[in-house]
Order: sequence, then C-alpha cells, then structure tokens
Amino acid sequence: MIRVLIADDSAFMRKILTDMFNKQSDFEVAGTAINGQDTIDKVKQLKPDVLTLDITMPVMNGLDALAIIMEECPLPVIMFSSLTQRGTDATIRALALGAVDFISKAGGSISKIDTIEDELLQKCREAAGAKVTKTRPSSAVSKPLVFTPKPPEPSGPPAMKRIEVKRRTGLVLGQKPVINKVPSATAPPAPKPVTKPATIGGGGKKLVAIGTSTGGPQALQSVITRLPGNLPCGVVIVQHMPAGFTKSLAERLDSISEISVKEAENDELIKAGQVYIAPGNYHMRVAPAPGGNRKILLSQEPPVGNHRPAVNVMFDSVAQFGRDLVSVIMTGMGCDGCEGMKKIKASGGYSIAQDEPTCVVYGMPKAVVDAGLADEVRPLGKIAEAIVEAVQR
Repeated sequence: MIRVLIADDSAFMRKILTDMFNKQSDFEVAGTAINGQDTIDKVKQLKPDVLTLDITMPVMNGLDALAIIMEECPLPVIMFSSLTQRGTDATIRALALGAVDFISKAGGSISKIDTIEDELLQKCREAAGAKVTKTRPSSAVSKPLVFTPKPPEPSGPPAMKRIEVKRRTGLVLGQKPVINKVPSATAPPAPKPVTKPATIGGGGKKLVAIGTSTGGPQALQSVITRLPGNLPCGVVIVQHMPAGFTKSLAERLDSISEISVKEAENDELIKAGQVYIAPGNYHMRVAPAPGGNRKILLSQEPPVGNHRPAVNVMFDSVAQFGRDLVSVIMTGMGCDGCEGMKKIKASGGYSIAQDEPTCVVYGMPKAVVDAGLADEVRPLGKIAEAIVEAVQR
C-alpha cells in the first residue's frame, strides 16, 4: 500500500485528490496539509511514502517547504505546476531541490483534474519506488573542474625531455610545484562570474552526449555546474521533459554554471564550451556540417518508446562520431538510451553510466550496465570528472 500525503491550499483540490487516491486499491491517503509549514509537520508526523506538493501556498510556499523536507526528512515528492512561465521556473527549481517529478495542472488549479488523473497516479506509483537522499542547500554549487590540455610531447634527446618535463611541473631551479586544491563537498560556492568565458569557436574534435530522465534535473545540476567553461567540445543533452520546461531548465543551469547552457535550436552549429538541451516535444539529432563542424537537427517525428525527445534518437545520431564521442547515461526510469548505446559502442565511442546508489531511479543506467555497454560506472559526484578525463584522452 502506498501512503500518500496531499499538500494543497485548496480544500476543493484536497477533496478531489483524496477521493481519487482512495478509489485505488494500492493507495491510502495518510493525510492532507494546507500550507508549507503544515506539510513539513505532517511529513515528520505521518511519514508518508509519497508527497504531492502544491507550489503556491500560504504561510510557507511549496518550494521553501520542499527545501526543508529534502534536507531534514527526504521522501519522494511529486510537484504540481501549470505551464505559465512563473510556474515553469518554479517547477525547475523544485526538481533541482530534489522533487522526483511534476504534474502540470490542466486548466488551472482545480479544473479538469480528470484529464491528468492517470498521469498523476502513475507518477505517484513510480515515485514510491524512487530513491531520495538528503540534499545540500540549492546555493551550494560545486566549483567547476579545470580543463588542462595535454602538453605536446617534448622533442630532442632524452635528457632534454626530462628537463622540459621538470620545467612544466615547476620542479626546476628550486621552484615549488603548483598544487591544485580540490574543494570539499561542503565548501561555499565560488562567486558567480559576471560574464562567462567566450564560447570557443568550432565544435572541437570530440562531442559529449548525455541522456537522463527521472531525477535528471538535479543530476544535471551536479554535473553541468562542474564542467569547465573552456571544455574544448560541445555537450548535447536529452532530458525527458515536456515542452515549456526545457528552456527554464537551460536558463537555470546557465545561471549557475561556468560553461554556457542553452535550449537547442534547429540547424545551429555546435560550439566548444557550450551545452545544448533538447527542447521538450522535439527529437534532437547531431549531423556533420561543412568545415568539419557539427549541427543540431530538431524534429517532431513520432515518439520513440513513448518519449520525445528520446535518448535513443540522439544516441543513434551521434554514434557516427565513433572514438570522438563521450556518451553518458544517468538516472531515469526504463531503458531509453540502451539501444543507441549499443551503436555507440560498436562504433568505438566511450560510455559512462551513473551508479545505482546515486540514482533516483536506477533504470536507464542499469539497462546499459547490464548489457555490458558501460566503460565505467561512476557515482553522480564523479561524472563531471569522468567526462573531463575522457575528453582529455
């Protein structure tokens, strides 16, 4: 039995949702909450399996309540949002704070609930099996890694090579080596630069392709904020998300990352030091372009595996780049990306999978790992490092 707590300031909505859940044989309504503070108290008191959480509530709004819940007593949370710009931004912030998923309220806060009933029930069932952990405050953004290109192999006799290596490392004439300190996970975030580094012209030789779904916005925040602004290649991402939300996701990631992030546009050239997120409701492919470049192609062809965008569609298209490709599969339900990863591995591409303990839902990475397609399996906190290492090879 899945015990659900309903948090909404509308008495009518609480009644409708209570009746909806009580009709199901596998749900039990543990209780209801009328504002953010009441929600926190009820979560601690009732210990539900799933929380449905409204965003706009009195006393304390849903986002503030969510931040406290995910730090003090984490549990799977499904957010409610509408497709207004304000609601979209709030939903993205909620997902970054650790909410498992969200439902767009159809036709406003209380009307047409029957049009989303099946979706809400299914997402609550899926969320009940999700793995959630305590999260750091959203302001605690990790410092980005530093990309250091490999120096060219020194020429000349062996003795001269040794001197040159010492000169590079500072171990010559009594100089001390420079030590790059790695910040701790609890270190305060570095001040956000006023301007980003100039985007490097040309796409670079390599390409990074990332696929993710449930739990993806929070996982992407962990990874993208650590990528260096001077990464010498482009990054393309498919995150399962409806239309109207991916632009806000890209803008949020861009605002807290050194590397530039944007929603992808059709026919645009991929540039180094730039991240491109597939727009909701559009498949994204990558194709060669004149001058050794690569470009993005968007389409509204039928969904693949019920997804549009689909990770398999993107992975299929980037497999052609073979050894120049670094592919990453992260948290998500189902197996989207596995078939595409088979083509990537067959063409010589490199693959990184998120490990089970750090996934909200260990579905998509599990399919890749079980099929023997992962070159390495890393915890979420080490995936950015793995990407940089693979690009440096």
